[in-house]
Amino acid sequence: MAWQLHYTSARRGPTGRAGFQFVAETPGLPDGVRAGVTPYLSYRPPPDAPPSPGDAELGEFPVSLLYDQVDGRPLLLRCRYLGRDYSGRFGNFFAHAVVAEPDELEGLRPAELWHAPHWTQRPAPESVLDALDELTPGAALDPEALAAWLASCPGDPYALLAHLVDAVADVLGRGHGRVVLVADDVELIARWIAVVSYSLPVAAAARLSFVTYTGDPDGAAQRLVGTTPAIWAAVRHRASHARAFRLGGRVPDGPPSRFARTVAGCWRDADFGGLDALGELAPPSDPAREGAGALLALCRGDATVTPDEEGAAAELLSRRGSGIPEWVWRDLVPGVPSMGLDLALAVHERARQAGAAEVARQCAVRVADRLSDALSTARDLSAVAAAARVADRAGLPLDAARVAAGAARCARHGAADVGAALSRCPDGLRGALLGGVLKGLSDAGERERATVLTPANCDLLYERAGLARAAPGVACAVLASVGRRDPARRVPVTGELLRLDGADLDRPLREVWAAPPTVDECAALLDAHGAALAAHPALAGLPSRTLTRLAFPGGDRLAEPAALRLAGRVRELLPDGRAGRDAAAVQAYAAAITAGPARAARALAEIADAGATPQLAGEAFIGAAQRLAERPPAFRAELLAALPAPVRARLGARWTADLPGRARAGRAPLRPADAERRNELVEVVLRLRARGARDPGLEAWTRTAAGRWLAAKQLDAHLARSPELRAELRDLLAEGGG
Repeated sequence: MAWQLHYTSARRGPTGRAGFQFVAETPGLPDGVRAGVTPYLSYRPPPDAPPSPGDAELGEFPVSLLYDQVDGRPLLLRCRYLGRDYSGRFGNFFAHAVVAEPDELEGLRPAELWHAPHWTQRPAPESVLDALDELTPGAALDPEALAAWLASCPGDPYALLAHLVDAVADVLGRGHGRVVLVADDVELIARWIAVVSYSLPVAAAARLSFVTYTGDPDGAAQRLVGTTPAIWAAVRHRASHARAFRLGGRVPDGPPSRFARTVAGCWRDADFGGLDALGELAPPSDPAREGAGALLALCRGDATVTPDEEGAAAELLSRRGSGIPEWVWRDLVPGVPSMGLDLALAVHERARQAGAAEVARQCAVRVADRLSDALSTARDLSAVAAAARVADRAGLPLDAARVAAGAARCARHGAADVGAALSRCPDGLRGALLGGVLKGLSDAGERERATVLTPANCDLLYERAGLARAAPGVACAVLASVGRRDPARRVPVTGELLRLDGADLDRPLREVWAAPPTVDECAALLDAHGAALAAHPALAGLPSRTLTRLAFPGGDRLAEPAALRLAGRVRELLPDGRAGRDAAAVQAYAAAITAGPARAARALAEIADAGATPQLAGEAFIGAAQRLAERPPAFRAELLAALPAPVRARLGARWTADLPGRARAGRAPLRPADAERRNELVEVVLRLRARGARDPGLEAWTRTAAGRWLAAKQLDAHLARSPELRAELRDLLAEGGG
């Protein structure tokens, strides 16, 4: 049932007072309804209306029909201007309110009640009103009449309708805001409200509050608001948040949505079943309404649906799943030939689940056709993988050779999205995609190949088996990149490079070993490849580079066990060439600093004349000289005596060069430790002479170092227990005229 209320200005109402008040109502009005209706009870005449209208002019004042909710119940409120009240003052109006239970409007749209027979023009003379058992729509605003009226309107009413539908859908979706309809004729406004209401599902229309006329459009709480041009001109600067439409005026710029265009198309064709279908697919406030519009357009055979609109339709199908009405599958059959790949796939999947065999079959054919196009026009590897994934999802066989060909074409032109493509590609077709990438890279130019072979892509390709066999040229670049960046992989990468048949390996091997190998890496290379290293210049020199790096500074690390083991392994596997000579120099260094004088002398001679890498031999000799300088004078003299003259001179020069500056120059005084080093070297020279061997350089230095008075006194004390060495010193000084 529905309750009625009458409200106007009366001399004496039911309460006995004068003024605006409820003058009649249906008994049993639910609690709170009267208070809930009260805020809506107002009527402000248009500013350009006659201030003191006569009876004939009162009919020109716009009638206001308001629809809203009061405590969960529908409120329908019709207001009309009456002019004078009981006292003769202008400003009186009559409001007829109907408050119904929610189910009373089931199947009805509130706008249908614009000319409903239950509305009265003036307050009832009695204070008790009957309950309304049924709300009966007026006859003027049925869908058929509205469609005929739209068809007769000048201009393009369907374009205006589409923009209006978009605006209403927006405020319904946001839950706030308003749309303003501006016209002098309230009947025109009511018709447009009715058209919009019929464009919505019944449930959505129930949420669309509206008022056909208000004198305060800026303050109205309804979503769809009618007003006059004069009123809107006065308030529009305060209502920038509202979307206004001048009915009969210029259509707004910009394209409407697919949903709105589909609605307008249904009205143009008087396709009320289409409007119902739209509502069944998605209400206007649902973000999926674009998909609903696109889906219905396809059902109607519209070939102008864009890829974005098809994407929205595919999303709707995915969201609704089995909830898609059965008629959709039947009506979609004519639209399949124009479908894009994603939509055809979505329809195929959902149609199979729904048991719609015919549309599923046609979509399978369409998907296969589009996959063929997609593979031949793919601009990157991800597009190739996406096509393969679509085929997999659709359960369609896809020739691996076509996937490989598409991938090869993309890679040949520099498509670098290898990782993304492999992650998206179905397992069964990854091999084909990867094979195509390798084939394309083999045929690509240097610039395109470098674009594709990023570090990340090289790592991906390195992890795939069969790379070397499939594309040796590409394998060289990939292996070089991996080995250059990851020291832990240099040895296994080298092995893979050496297994490549007929490839130019010098450049990639040099890239991998741009930094010298560690002792362990070099040993691992020798163990794995042995004498084969000699066949590749980039590898043959690695032992020498490793040993040379160990020699700096001063050869200290050459005597470490790992270095000596490496040297032995090098001499075993690569006895000839520089690597073998460098290894021999390392072994000689170890002997020189550990053996007795005779063997140490032979070792020093080997270092000096081994034909080894100059940097290695030089540091080894310097290091050995420094270590031997720490031995007793008698050992050093015996060592010098056993050396060939050139090596003896070189060692002597090294020893004097390592002395502190003042001791080297023969100046005094010296710190005690420096004086001790000078004295011991002088003793070495004297013992060398006593053995019958001489070195001019050392003797010349000795004369300088011992020629001063203080130095002579200190040396005399140092040699106090060796009279024969004192005598030798006197002879040496005498030979120089000292």
